[in-house]
Amino acid sequence: MTGTSVVVLGATGFLGRHLCAAFDAAGARVTAVSRRPPDGSAPPPARRREHFDPLDGPPDRLARLLDDVAADTVVNAAGRVWGATPEQQEAANADLVGLLLDAVAAVPGRPRLIQLGTVHEYGPGAGRRPFAEDRPPAPDTAYGRTKLRASRAVLDAAAGTPGADGVVLRISNVCGAGAPAGSLLGALAARLAAHRGPGPMELDLPPATAWRDFVDAQDVADAVVACARAPRARVAGRIVNVGSGRAVLVEDVIDRLVELSGVPVRRTATAPGAGPGGSASSAAAWQALDVALAGRLLDWRPRRGLDDSLRALLAGA
Repeated sequence: MTGTSVVVLGATGFLGRHLCAAFDAAGARVTAVSRRPPDGSAPPPARRREHFDPLDGPPDRLARLLDDVAADTVVNAAGRVWGATPEQQEAANADLVGLLLDAVAAVPGRPRLIQLGTVHEYGPGAGRRPFAEDRPPAPDTAYGRTKLRASRAVLDAAAGTPGADGVVLRISNVCGAGAPAGSLLGALAARLAAHRGPGPMELDLPPATAWRDFVDAQDVADAVVACARAPRARVAGRIVNVGSGRAVLVEDVIDRLVELSGVPVRRTATAPGAGPGGSASSAAAWQALDVALAGRLLDWRPRRGLDDSLRALLAGA
């Protein structure tokens, strides 16, 4: 990808940072776009950094930027979930993509748009069979519904506009360095890293009985780079799952994170209750993604294990 121009939206976020690093390592000319500069942390690696909210300002600002950097690929890693209201999610997850599609359409040569979707677009599943891309989506959260609206907009544009090149990567639960403090594992890692008491840390969590597919953030970044490299005829207008391909019990993941931290913990389980505002959590008892298509189209497969992800999460915290 040496010399390829890549624009990453949401560049200072959890996945955005990993994406900028992966594209930079691959030799791309990275333009990092975020709503605001990083707060107290190093900026993501990039040749150029822009700080503005595409939803707030001149409607052609994003198109002018894409044209100025001669963008070949645009990756949308922007969005909101943790602590955001349904209205805020609608704007950041769905409305932004409509504006982004207009911007891409206005640029000569039409850069490829890679939209980062989510397993939560599929919604709850019956049984224990990994979700393939042809599974009808039925999201049961505001997050899943707004992300599905964005995915459909990208796919509709790719199908209905000559020369359009859009791909949706549906990603499972991501784990690794820099996980959001609003997420379950991110919050727990921060607490474990901050514990300084001589005694055990009190951990009051409700039972975590769901089974989820956890994929490493660097594996996701590798998949996005592979998607950017893939021939247009192979991926344009497609949905491609990106995950580990297997579900693990969340309770076991919590226990393993605590074990790897070395912090003594006294667990006091509380009764299950409503999740925090803006949660992505689905009521689904079991979720996992079938990633066979990613192997065929992108020559990609997950390479890092859950312990690798949890160690990186702890180190980052």
